[in-house]
Amino acid sequence: MRSRQLGNGGPKVSAIGFGCMGLSFPNAPAKEQSIQLLHDAFDNGITFFDTAQTYGNNEELVGEAIGSFRKEIILATKFGFREGNHQLGLDSRPETIRASAETSLRKLRTDYIDLFYQHRVDPNVPIEDVAGAVEDLIRQGKVRHFGLSEADEQTIRKAHAVLPVTALQSEYSLFFREPETTILQTVEELGIGFVSFSPLGKGYLTGAINADTEFGQGDARNIMPRFSKENRRANQALVDLVIAIALRKKVTPAQIALSWLLAQKPFIVPIPGTSRLHRLQENAGSAAIVLSHDESDEIAAALSTISISGERYPA
Repeated sequence: MRSRQLGNGGPKVSAIGFGCMGLSFPNAPAKEQSIQLLHDAFDNGITFFDTAQTYGNNEELVGEAIGSFRKEIILATKFGFREGNHQLGLDSRPETIRASAETSLRKLRTDYIDLFYQHRVDPNVPIEDVAGAVEDLIRQGKVRHFGLSEADEQTIRKAHAVLPVTALQSEYSLFFREPETTILQTVEELGIGFVSFSPLGKGYLTGAINADTEFGQGDARNIMPRFSKENRRANQALVDLVIAIALRKKVTPAQIALSWLLAQKPFIVPIPGTSRLHRLQENAGSAAIVLSHDESDEIAAALSTISISGERYPA
């Protein structure tokens, strides 16, 4: 698989990464299957794995799976919630960051974290203090690179002035293009990589979801406004566009969505997640797909006329 560099001074990673969160949530496969899938990801050229403390038992699962190829991958995890639990609220105090790093190192069965993100900005802790705490961990050899997630332009600039930010992780896809307003320009100016989570619009851009789809019990999309029946019906034009181009190009809708992201900027790395081998192989294969100028222009023209209905999260 082709590789991309995260930030001016960051590591090289596979052009498509793997978001591991879904392997620890309802309807996830059995532990042995999840471990095998992570091995399959590596065998398919993926060298960038993303987890977080707040993803249930995900760090333990990933740590057990990657032992045989730990030194050949870039491993990212996140801090920023009290006791590693998002339900307990934000906590990015320096002492919490230090404790979080030790917990993650133990769970991941490693002695260093390649990329340590602040999971969400904590308004009660100056970002300069957060950057300083991570800088101490880098000095100690426990962390190699600093990242932010869902941070605004001002926060990115303040953090970067203290400690170079290697990557910003935020949602970005054909289904959610808000980073195009100011964030992509900011990270490009500062030489920061951009890691796209939910690059397939939480499954919407695979073409497998329409207004009649019924989500299973415990599926978070049941409470997301963007996935209400009415909004799915309103947003069908975007899916139809992706499906039409995929049919002509003889690839899948998901591969069109991922290749579109890769075409936006050379520093963008999507991290789709899946629990199925054929989807993993499909996602990995998107790194080899190149959109023609005509196809890119067609998508851009259509996007200028399509308005996405529904907020990402409940109020």
